[in-house]
Amino acid sequence: MLPPKGSTSAAQQRLLKLFRNLPAADKEHLVSYAEFLAQRDSERGSQDNVEQIPTDIPRPTSESVVAAIKRLSETFYMLDKDELLHEASTLMTAHVMQGRDAVKVIDELEVLFRRHYERLKSAS
Repeated sequence: MLPPKGSTSAAQQRLLKLFRNLPAADKEHLVSYAEFLAQRDSERGSQDNVEQIPTDIPRPTSESVVAAIKRLSETFYMLDKDELLHEASTLMTAHVMQGRDAVKVIDELEVLFRRHYERLKSAS
């Protein structure tokens, strides 16, 4: 059930309007991405974890961009997800809205996460 129109912010109304106009598959991608964003704050991301080695989670042969972001977030659990958000969301948008190939976007996401990890590691 949706809240009454007067109780939602302008951003919520805009998002809802955009969501309603998306094809079903894109709606699923958007919901998955929103779930990723919602959970990022609950994941570990402090500098205290720099000493720890990334978790080795192998890349599946067939993987969605959202699943890759989740896998990489688990692999590089020690990273501050806020720092990655802008770049990761740009890649996700290029995939969903511009039709960029998922494999290429995932390749770039892996480079992005690795680069942030190396930068964090060298700063400690």
